[in-house]
Amino acid sequence: MVKRIQRDRQDLDRRAWFRILLQLRGSVIPSIFPRVLLSAIFSFFVSLFDALGFQVAIDIDKLIPSIILSLLLVFRTNTAYERYWEGRKAWGTLINTVRNFSRTIWTTIEEECPEDRKEKIETLRLLVAFAIATKLHLRSEPVEQELAPFLSLERYEKLKTMNNPPLEIAFWIGDYLQQQCDKGYVNVYQLTNMLKLLDTMVEVLGICERILKTPIPLAYSIHLKQLLFIYCFILPFQLVNHFHLLTALVVAIVSFTVFGIEEIGIEIENPFGCDFNDLPLNQICKTMQTNIEDLITLSPCVRRWKKTSDRLVE
Repeated sequence: MVKRIQRDRQDLDRRAWFRILLQLRGSVIPSIFPRVLLSAIFSFFVSLFDALGFQVAIDIDKLIPSIILSLLLVFRTNTAYERYWEGRKAWGTLINTVRNFSRTIWTTIEEECPEDRKEKIETLRLLVAFAIATKLHLRSEPVEQELAPFLSLERYEKLKTMNNPPLEIAFWIGDYLQQQCDKGYVNVYQLTNMLKLLDTMVEVLGICERILKTPIPLAYSIHLKQLLFIYCFILPFQLVNHFHLLTALVVAIVSFTVFGIEEIGIEIENPFGCDFNDLPLNQICKTMQTNIEDLITLSPCVRRWKKTSDRLVE
């Protein structure tokens, strides 16, 4: 039975491998196809002139240029992936912070009347609103209906006028916490702990803004593109003596490789967009929303001191 299950899993893995191999959505093929096609056409004409007897082949030691190009491409890809991974870690921190923050608010802040419960729920939903507003801010998108279910109409309209909506939401959350401390619903140590969690959320926003506003230096990008162009259009003159009419095919494969690596770096250097290879921020925000709504359905067990006595009640 176990062996049968293992065989079934292996078959699924093989089918998935070939499905991914042939998948166009999410690949860089549509982006680099014009460049690869241009390199192949140029190489075809070079090989055609060679077949007609023209001396087009050149003898250039291509080892050192290839090594230099490889190092540049590796550096470019590693730099882009480092930005991608740092962005993912930042959003992972935001998820954990929102979970801890919501749990602390729900189980710590006291309730004296139904209005207190309503304010608490509104604040929990502000945590989701902060994540959604951060996503929209990083994508340079305006405040839209996606935020409306988590805010009052007054706050929603106010947010439309702000340059940095997540910071305004953080201010509202901090203001609520301070009000609860002034009412005596939380003590100063609990307030300090919750404000630290709020600070972590704002720090995540700052990390994402730093990634977004620190692009790869333009001079580096220009030089790499120029080097790739020169390499792919000199390559057929180096290979035509060996491959003749097959030169175009070989150059197409090589250009597909180098242009593809460069394009992957371009795809992931800004991980906050809406492309297929960017971070799934919509799904992450949806996860936070689900966690908060699940928490709201639970009955908070809040222990507090009655003001009229020193007896601990629940």
